[in-house]
Amino acid sequence: MAHSAAMLPILYSFRRCPYAMRARLALRVAGIALEIREVVLKNKPAALLAASPKATVPVLVLPDGRVMAESLDIMVWALTEHDPEGWLARAEAAQPLIAINDGPFKAALDGYKYPERHPQMTRDQHRAQAVALQLQPLEALLAPGPWLLGPSPSLADMALFPFVRQFAQVDRAWWAEAGLPRLDAWLQRLAGSPLFESVMHRLPPWQQGDAPHRL
Repeated sequence: MAHSAAMLPILYSFRRCPYAMRARLALRVAGIALEIREVVLKNKPAALLAASPKATVPVLVLPDGRVMAESLDIMVWALTEHDPEGWLARAEAAQPLIAINDGPFKAALDGYKYPERHPQMTRDQHRAQAVALQLQPLEALLAPGPWLLGPSPSLADMALFPFVRQFAQVDRAWWAEAGLPRLDAWLQRLAGSPLFESVMHRLPPWQQGDAPHRL
């Protein structure tokens, strides 16, 4: 049965946000039909503020009125609806990796990317902390094969990938010489995948009254 746009879930997103990226990846692989609204973070629409006073992206508004404002909640909801590639099969094993990623690694990444906002350490110190906390352990995890937790992609790969991608883009010359060959191959494999390309289309900023865009 076809759904009208008014009956579809609505995803407030920002193309370059790693949290929004991982939500879009899960929604896409799950085949969830939805309307996507690109947000300008400096000029957030009233509809987003009304749905989620926290006003960060991603935010998913379901037709029944439920609101999800955490990217991992959105991922798990989508994959619980439909998980054709088995991303949730190793979800429990993924949790410690995601906890490090979303906590101390993200803090170190922010310090590396914006050292002027985090002057308690130098840029190089923030980078070294990120490498020790997360990137070297991920390199070791990839020794047996191409994915973090087994022979196929899982929640861990998809939840961490956008953040590793962001880290690599801060200083591409440094990354190329970082001595993380397995992690770099993993990153390139995901960044070049049709799935990732399908959730990275550029959209105009959404305004009230716009015709809906589908993910």
